Amino acid sequence: MDWLIGKSKAKPNGKKPASEEKKMYLEPEHTKSRITDFEFKELVVLPREIDLNEWLASNTTTFFHHINLQYSTISEFCTGETCQTMAVCNTQYYWYDERGKKVKCTAPQYVDFVMSSVQKLVTDEDMFPTKYGREFPSSFEALVKKICKYLFHVLGHIYWAHFKETLALELHGHLNTLYIHFILFTREFSLLDPKETAIMDDLTEVLCCSPGGGGDGDGASGGASGAQNHVKER
Repeated sequence: MDWLIGKSKAKPNGKKPASEEKKMYLEPEHTKSRITDFEFKELVVLPREIDLNEWLASNTTTFFHHINLQYSTISEFCTGETCQTMAVCNTQYYWYDERGKKVKCTAPQYVDFVMSSVQKLVTDEDMFPTKYGREFPSSFEALVKKICKYLFHVLGHIYWAHFKETLALELHGHLNTLYIHFILFTREFSLLDPKETAIMDDLTEVLCCSPGGGGDGDGASGGASGAQNHVKER
């Protein structure tokens, strides 16, 4: 499977879009929008009777489907012309093939690489076994971490480049709820490197550490605003 060998790298794209000065998705009237006030921190905890790998597999597959669905709602606005690069804030993500060669692609192409690769993976019985008696591969946790990294990129791009359309479709409550659940789950099992998620720390702080967000804290976003300015190439 190509993408298992390939990788994605990020580096500052040198541009400072106007939207960076004022991020619409951070406005209080939008961040308070959810489809439920459920305490997600309780929802992500591993149930006593469930195997860890089973829990990771089930949730990862669910997040993949929900994030894919969320992206599909704005996909007609994410084109090679509107999104010539896979950008989130001031960072541009690159896709690398199985030979380690950089693939120059637009955002919709990048998302297609992600979704088609993850689809193949979660439906592969050798990687995500569903039949009784089948064991998970020794590399399973690493695979889940890689999937989560790519799904995070997609979520970040939706917020950064297509929040206006998401707002117009009145789906920002769904997006916020999905983001909170995803981030708290990945935190619970240390599935994402903090350096990877730093680019969206301001949003994470507001959504996940505010009342109803499922985390701890008072919702202040101070101290996180500069984190997204220095994402090193990986």
